[in-house]
Amino acid sequence: MTFTSMVYAREMRFHEVPDTQVEFTGHPGEKSVSGSERTHLPDPVLAGVTYREVHVDYRIVSRLRMEPGCGSDGSS
Repeated sequence: MTFTSMVYAREMRFHEVPDTQVEFTGHPGEKSVSGSERTHLPDPVLAGVTYREVHVDYRIVSRLRMEPGCGSDGSS
């Protein structure tokens, strides 16, 4: 499964530096990954700085697997 998101902003300013994290729980957490490609937006951002012409592409990729004993209709 892949989830993608794209954000564009003419101007962006952070009043405080955000504390962000991505956490994968359950199984198969080790088969999941996320990341972003940024244009004109450093990592980490600075509070009080105006960033212009910002573009962020964010992607989450996870491999799903069926647990043993589960049928295609979701029954055990």
